[in-house]
Amino acid sequence: MKAIFRPLLSLALTLLCFVPALAAPRAQHVFIVSFDGGKPEVMKRSPMPLTLAMAQSGAATWNAQTVFPSVTLVSHTSMLTGVSPAKHGIRWNDWIPRRGLVKIPTIFGLAQRNGYTTAMFAGKPKFRHLNVPGTLDRFAIPSYSARVVAKTAAQYIVEHKPNLTFIHFADPDGAGHQFGWGTPQQVKAFADSDKALQTLRDAVKAAGIEKQSVFILSADHGGHDKTHGTNRPDDMTIPWIVWGAAVKPRFEIKTPVSTMDTAATALWLLDVPVPASFEGKAVEAAFLPLPAPKK
Repeated sequence: MKAIFRPLLSLALTLLCFVPALAAPRAQHVFIVSFDGGKPEVMKRSPMPLTLAMAQSGAATWNAQTVFPSVTLVSHTSMLTGVSPAKHGIRWNDWIPRRGLVKIPTIFGLAQRNGYTTAMFAGKPKFRHLNVPGTLDRFAIPSYSARVVAKTAAQYIVEHKPNLTFIHFADPDGAGHQFGWGTPQQVKAFADSDKALQTLRDAVKAAGIEKQSVFILSADHGGHDKTHGTNRPDDMTIPWIVWGAAVKPRFEIKTPVSTMDTAATALWLLDVPVPASFEGKAVEAAFLPLPAPKK
């Protein structure tokens, strides 16, 4: 019997030598950070040294587009489901318990099905509409303050090293509604959010996962006067910045980018299949090609 199995074993080992190694995910950890009300024109003239440095050293466009209506819950649902409001069905912009939870898969549920851990830290109660049971290992709305949200997220990142994390900074939107878009008060809110981003960066480094991480920095909408929600460029235009593992350095993204592309890009980075139902597409042009697998 041994004489029979030896040739078979030899053949199997020979064949294995010609099977290419499976490519590893481009990132083991993806952090989506949303600056609520992040109008590019205002952000670029605000004291946001870290955000602007990540845009310069990574890949970025300041001309990405959100969905209409350009309001927080609707836009973030598209950002985290990869589809337009017509598909995800959330057209309101407040925490309304009787309307229930989002009815279509979020990137958190899709990531968990592929063995990844997930978390969300937000500054507004309306994000509860996205907290589908069994899709988030950690969901928290600790405060409206970006500083507190970042501190809460940072502690969790250091302790648990989640694979897919969404962090929401509400301060710029609040300042915009109270004082106006582009006012000194909103500029300060953007500066405070940049400091909160530094807290996240420090946590990722302390967790020892920085080299395996990608940050996606974006926004749900812009704004004008003391409001937003229209389809005018002031409201619809948002930043889209990627920084970290496998990101092309100092790369200007010239192809059109939609907020729905954030969902597809996050899954693509983790090597999670992007559903055919997605309207968003991975922004592959912003990333270096994977090295050829060894034979």
